[in-house]
Amino acid sequence: MKVQVLVATMNQENIEELLNNINISTEAIIANQTNNFSYNYLMHKQKKIDIYNFNERGVGLNRNNALMRANADIVLFADDDIEYRDGYEQIILDEFRNNPKADMIFFNLCNNDDLRTRYMIKKCRRVHRYNCLRYGAVRIAVKLDKIKENNIFFSLLFGGGAKYGSGEDSIFIYDCIKSGLKAYSSPKEILTLKESESTWFKGYNEKYFYDKGALLRCIFGKKARIVIFLFILKHYKNMIKVGINKAYRQMIKGYKEFSSK
Repeated sequence: MKVQVLVATMNQENIEELLNNINISTEAIIANQTNNFSYNYLMHKQKKIDIYNFNERGVGLNRNNALMRANADIVLFADDDIEYRDGYEQIILDEFRNNPKADMIFFNLCNNDDLRTRYMIKKCRRVHRYNCLRYGAVRIAVKLDKIKENNIFFSLLFGGGAKYGSGEDSIFIYDCIKSGLKAYSSPKEILTLKESESTWFKGYNEKYFYDKGALLRCIFGKKARIVIFLFILKHYKNMIKVGINKAYRQMIKGYKEFSSK
């Protein structure tokens, strides 16, 4: 099996430096949003790196551009603020060989970002719709043919550069599991998330909760009102600055606005 990393990034001029910073040791596709359209490639550690420049904006669009050009058995989704650990390819291949039923595996990461806590995986287990939203795109290793068979792509409405500030990865993961892909978690660590300034996360402000309401409506439909209530109960500590009542009103406002589409 071949592993390929799909890197979504912006305004990169030195691709070799980017590859070294991320610690790429497999084949990769660099989707670089900049001010022109072009294609090139280079060899890095004896692996082919395809480089696409796009005069476009939006992380979902960028991930889709790389995904449409992927040609490996297993793909990973990377950002430019991560660093893979040495030997990540073998860790991933071993996990798929040990679990031949898996179409998608979520891996652990080391978190150096003090602004946002990350869920840590403690054991291997099946991931279902009700517990899949705790993971992000950079944790995913997924069989490419399963994505293509089910025509699954990233939303263009959610994520950095889109109308709603985040959530394209949550929708993608939910769509994968909803489409029947068998997903599992692994406590093996494959990357470090570096502390960096997010393009969308500016703290738990009104916009954050508004976008979260729209996201939950997109994923859960009319059942999202119940999910919003559960979200308030679970994450009320993050609502101290805005206030629980205002956070709830903003989530409902986002829910209703998305419902009208």
